[in-house]
Amino acid sequence: MQMNIYVVYDSDSGHTELLAKAIAKGAEGAGAVVELHHVSEASVHDLGGMDAIIWGCPGHFGSISDGLKEWIDKLGYLWATGGLVNKVGAVFCTTATVHGGLETTLLNLIVPMLHQGMIITGMPGTLRENALYGSYYGVGITCPVEDTDSAGNPLVGLSEQDIKLGRALGARVAEITGTLLRGKGQGGS
Repeated sequence: MQMNIYVVYDSDSGHTELLAKAIAKGAEGAGAVVELHHVSEASVHDLGGMDAIIWGCPGHFGSISDGLKEWIDKLGYLWATGGLVNKVGAVFCTTATVHGGLETTLLNLIVPMLHQGMIITGMPGTLRENALYGSYYGVGITCPVEDTDSAGNPLVGLSEQDIKLGRALGARVAEITGTLLRGKGQGGS
């Protein structure tokens, strides 16, 4: 049974894009077909055919980036028709400073999913990758400002732990989505 996952991200300096790619790899490794799009190339009209949606962005003062927020605001017609009800959803973000609003940004990213009636997938503490380093709300990582050049380009990629967290979220979303799809195929609702 094919499962389709849509990963959409906004990225200022490239770190969030790297995290999105790690999430996509994790989902693909768990058997999903993944569409990965920067918000400027993503279409809300593609979401109806997806089984799960993962979105993320850099945290801007503890909130959603303008680019992703503008994209999310285009989901009104899906809300009106129930087009995203019972689809699996998950979120991720990056910030430039320790205590730079990771969890606040993650929670702000979850709220539109709840309005859409989506099933939110977080990261439990029992996941080894998440136990000491992650967040229960999704994946949030810190990419210090000093790790970018004057143009904002990353000088350093993600840490091995950051990549593991991203892949773990992608795999978790795929596993939960697969379980739900198998349940629907066996006469579930």
